Amino acid sequence: MKRQPSSGLAEKRRILQLETLNDLAVALHAHRPEQELVDEVLERVCAVLDPAAAVVVTRDAYGDPRAISGVGWTGGPPDAGSLFSEPVWNEILASGQTIALSAGEFVGRPFEAMVATPIVYRGVFLGYLALLDKETRGGPGEDVAGSGFPAGDRRFLEAVSALAGVALDGARQFESLRVQKDRLEEENRVLKELFTADLEDRRIIAKAPAMRRALEMAERVAPRGVSVVIRGESGTGKELVAKLLHLRSGRSGPMVVVDCAAVPETLLESELFGIEEGVATGVSARLGKFELAHEGTLFLDEIGDIRPEVQVKLLRALQEREVVRIGARAPIPTDVRLVAATHRDLEQLVRDGTFREDLYYRLKGVEIHLPPLRERREDIPHLVRHVVENFCRREGIPVLRVHPDALALLLAYDFPGNVRELQNMMEAAVSLADEEVGAEVVRPLLGGTAGSGPQALELGAVERQHIGKVLKLTGGNKSSAARILGIDRRTLQRKGF
Repeated sequence: MKRQPSSGLAEKRRILQLETLNDLAVALHAHRPEQELVDEVLERVCAVLDPAAAVVVTRDAYGDPRAISGVGWTGGPPDAGSLFSEPVWNEILASGQTIALSAGEFVGRPFEAMVATPIVYRGVFLGYLALLDKETRGGPGEDVAGSGFPAGDRRFLEAVSALAGVALDGARQFESLRVQKDRLEEENRVLKELFTADLEDRRIIAKAPAMRRALEMAERVAPRGVSVVIRGESGTGKELVAKLLHLRSGRSGPMVVVDCAAVPETLLESELFGIEEGVATGVSARLGKFELAHEGTLFLDEIGDIRPEVQVKLLRALQEREVVRIGARAPIPTDVRLVAATHRDLEQLVRDGTFREDLYYRLKGVEIHLPPLRERREDIPHLVRHVVENFCRREGIPVLRVHPDALALLLAYDFPGNVRELQNMMEAAVSLADEEVGAEVVRPLLGGTAGSGPQALELGAVERQHIGKVLKLTGGNKSSAARILGIDRRTLQRKGF
């Protein structure tokens, strides 16, 4: 015959429960991610009540799962879909209180006794805790009956649930405020960029037919939610066209820019999808660009440089319209219009196996091709005037005239760095000139290749010769050379320098 626990052991257990509740109240008071709170609750409950199996699951206001923690199931805790489709959940919702069951099955696991209690805060059901089959514990002469959970255990479980409800609500409010803060900061950054910068400097000069066709296509597709891939060489204005797409989209959220080539490969995943606090020592929680771009536009520049592992997660985020932060389990819904850009041949990357074919077709809603500056030379005089006027106005100096001989040199040059190179070159020319920008000022900036005509040398040779001249001028400093050329350092390295 099984003996009831002695009064001494029962008293020890009551003290342990009270101490645990006190410790748990302190632990849950801190601002922590929801998954950490759920793990803490499960650990404390199991330490006191000794269940053979236990699970905690939470959901959001829309019924979608938030966090799961469980022990006692082979292969890890059950999935949220199974937990919220169990009859136990419907019973909890109907009764609004703790329920106890005998001899049944819960998510594929048989049990002799089960107790489940809701996690509720201000009438909102946030989830539930479920315990199966109390383990036998006790020393010699102090056997404790297994399987069932006495009334004291249930009261303890209800107290834990009440603490968890308060903690989870606080964590969600804190998370909501943090998300709002990060989004406001991103929106403020974008607004500051729009309103403090000279908007004329952002105007896209397009007199050439090829460039006008590209802009007309951008205007047509901007109000639609279709994904857009902008293709063109470095410096052709892909980001400006992406901003045009966003401004004409009517979307309420911000435009968030990620230069995939500039972000280290090891950090790109957390940059896009976010990361939970505590994933590694010293790591703080951070929202990803998908969350920051919610209801807005996410512009991924140089998307061809994304490594395959990140491509898989990017494809899932686009298909499911949700992201999972690094270190988290619950997905976060996102409403993002994606605009991608690349100077690389994506089709060739697909054939080489370095870019996923399914992601390629997911991105390829509409393609906009931006011609290089050498194929729209009629735009060069307009661009030169535009850059010079804006630079002089910004610097507070009289607008300088560009001599026809200097303009002839510019028209004969191929501009491997495209519009970005032209802008940097003309700003340098204005800074070096006295009363006008003459040929003697422009020629050294062209690296000695001007005047030979656009077809005098093969384009690749002209480009390499020019880059070599710029590197010589900067004393071999690749970062300075990249700035002058209007390209990033990694592009310079890809070209073999």
